[in-house]
Amino acid sequence: MSTKEFKTAETRIASGEVLAELGEIYPNLVVLGGDLNKSTQVTKFADLYPERFFDFGPAEQNIVSVAAGLASSGMIPIVSTFAVFGSSRPYDQIRVGVSQSNLNVKIIVTHAGLLTGEDGISAQSIEDIAIMNALPNFNVVVPSDSVETRSAIKTSIATDGPFYIRLSRPPTPILHSKEDFKLGKGELMKEGEDATIIACGIMVSEAIVAAESLSAKGINCRIINMSTIKPIDASIIIESARKTGAIVTAEEHYINGGLGSAVGLILGNNIPTPTENVALTQYAESGPPNELLKKYKLSSFAIESAVEKVISRKS
Repeated sequence: MSTKEFKTAETRIASGEVLAELGEIYPNLVVLGGDLNKSTQVTKFADLYPERFFDFGPAEQNIVSVAAGLASSGMIPIVSTFAVFGSSRPYDQIRVGVSQSNLNVKIIVTHAGLLTGEDGISAQSIEDIAIMNALPNFNVVVPSDSVETRSAIKTSIATDGPFYIRLSRPPTPILHSKEDFKLGKGELMKEGEDATIIACGIMVSEAIVAAESLSAKGINCRIINMSTIKPIDASIIIESARKTGAIVTAEEHYINGGLGSAVGLILGNNIPTPTENVALTQYAESGPPNELLKKYKLSSFAIESAVEKVISRKS
């Protein structure tokens, strides 16, 4: 099986479409853009509701501060930009203005991880999940596909409090037939008894491909789509550890502070379990996304190897 067999769609397009739809339902929904509105697809919202759309240009610190002010006035502000600009550049404003005040600001970012490809190292947000995980009150969501993106954004708008939603640039595999995102709940994609693969974002489809290949070798893997990184679903992690006795995490993010770290904390506090992590261990470079994912071992082959390794560590 190959990811080429999946139909694909862009999560950023799904985001733009659902925000435009939600604009009619929520008259207090506003969007704040950062000079990248066409790329993040919020021009759809701007065309329908120009009086509720504000373009600040490349001034992310100001965008977040204004969003905090709007939220404190009863509006539901969406901060829209690239992941690298929406997390690290306005970090102090997010920390003090949004997290500490627990304001109803939704930061919805696109162009995350290595899939920015040829834009190069400076545009690759490989630390953003760790940055947002470190902030109390924030919900951190990494949808696995365009369908889950729509559902996650709807949930975020209907849920009071700050959100960070991480999306990609190019088309990615569609894994869901219906919108069924549940905040704080891991999704069981496949049952298995030999090892559990816990993945988020684009790595969920890679986990599915790896599991198919491993099945041919007689290894049956449980697959969990952990689209909510915070608050993370501790119960399904502990259940998976008890059922399979071996865990592999997979994320398009730096190895420290992301999904693997969150899963490791749960396991260490509850049920120490052999674990392997498929994640970035360094900054990357400019290049075609698929070549970068292969070079930096964020592929189904890397997951497959990690599963075989962790099974060998089971007592």
